Amino acid sequence: MAYKRITAAEGAALIKHGENIALSGFTPSGAAKAVTKELAKIAVAEHEAGREFQVGIFTGASTGQSTDGDLANAQAIRYRAPYTTNPDFRKHVNMGEIAYNDIHLSQMAQELRYGFMGEVDWAILEVCDLEEGETTCKAYLTSAGGISPTAARLAKRVILEHNTFHSPDAKYLHDVYELQDPPYRQAIPLVNVSDRIGKPYVEIDASKIVGVVECHIPDEARAFKDLDPVTEQIGNNVAEFLVADMHRGIIPQSFLPLQSGVGSTANAILAALGQNKSVPDFNIYTEVLQDAVVEMMLEGRVKDASTCSLTVTNESLMKVYGNIDYFKNHLTLRQSEISNHPEIIRRLGVIAINTALEVDIYGNANSTHISGTKMMNGIGGSGDFERNAYISIFTCPSVAKGGMISSIVPMVSHHDHTEHDVNIIVTEQGVADLRGKSPIQRAQCIIENCAHPDYKQLLWDYLKIAKGGHTKHYLPAAFAMHDTLARKGDMHLTDYAEYLK
Repeated sequence: MAYKRITAAEGAALIKHGENIALSGFTPSGAAKAVTKELAKIAVAEHEAGREFQVGIFTGASTGQSTDGDLANAQAIRYRAPYTTNPDFRKHVNMGEIAYNDIHLSQMAQELRYGFMGEVDWAILEVCDLEEGETTCKAYLTSAGGISPTAARLAKRVILEHNTFHSPDAKYLHDVYELQDPPYRQAIPLVNVSDRIGKPYVEIDASKIVGVVECHIPDEARAFKDLDPVTEQIGNNVAEFLVADMHRGIIPQSFLPLQSGVGSTANAILAALGQNKSVPDFNIYTEVLQDAVVEMMLEGRVKDASTCSLTVTNESLMKVYGNIDYFKNHLTLRQSEISNHPEIIRRLGVIAINTALEVDIYGNANSTHISGTKMMNGIGGSGDFERNAYISIFTCPSVAKGGMISSIVPMVSHHDHTEHDVNIIVTEQGVADLRGKSPIQRAQCIIENCAHPDYKQLLWDYLKIAKGGHTKHYLPAAFAMHDTLARKGDMHLTDYAEYLK
């Protein structure tokens, strides 16, 4: 049988004010985008007519402009969880217009199942192919796993976006596996990066499918900035550190799976590792896979990769589809609650490498909020990986905004990752190995190895005036650098004595 074909506008017209929508995708990759773009138009029209129109949005991670951006600009989002990076969405969140809930990505699907965020009225899934059975639909996802099986199972009604931009061969990459809920949850039978433990499709009750939208829309992928001397040096510092740990016997000679966050620094790190001849061919167990890894897989440098999303440019995505006979045996796309599952990360011994906005002298990291208040992006999966990693690494440039901001500060303005979850800090200045160190030893190590020369003496001065016992601080001056930035646009202080007058 053939399910009803509808337009994106017809699908959007079925969604009512106050309803909750769960979407496919993880980052802009694989995100539903035809219906949401039309939904934004409906919201604008309703608001112009003096009527309310807002919906709740549940996703695997961030989405693209057609969802987060357009809906935020249309004032159509009442509630949103979890992660996001869209600049338009960010603006409206920081204006207080959207109730944004930033949670660890591994928890999103299960918190929906537990009922923590209310009912799921709609699921909109992007698919590359579907088998239209009378009672059950087999829906094959595109370039990401996300929370799709949970979204489809919980939703009262389902719309499928059959996006022919994606090759139907994308079906060969997926391993769909949904966890049971406590107290019936079973051990996850995944013991190798390359293991497949589920099905290649999402199984959906056919009676819930109200229509299929045929479309041809490219992923709203973004190319990351080219390497600059700072990101390149950070990448080299990480690679050299890991090689040294391997030579010391800390890391096995066969190496361990790597996880790396999103962005140009992450690409630089992976490229540096790939070029370092002392590093053996390795595996990737991560939540997002970027362009650098696609190339290293084709070269055989990366043996097997497990991820939740192909967060790559469309050129790289086509390269994956064009070499599907190779990638279907070496690349696996999973759901976020599997790709980011703490027990699997710890059991496989994943080395986690993520980016911070700022790190304080004791090793606490802020990865989400500028000056503690303005949301830059969500925490994503960094907490899932860093707390459970074999080695937990955070990277950042030592300064930002042309040197006006120091990324190493006395106290972070927002806590995402506590000192207990951070082993290594890396900037272009060097590497601070915090393992086995007391708080004061950590502070000395971070200041000496990671701080920019323009701010190093200021941080040493803070440590001298810090008071207390096990962890020393001087609270009147703990945020002096942030306060000076807010007042003068620059973190440089003359000295703390002058500031404290």
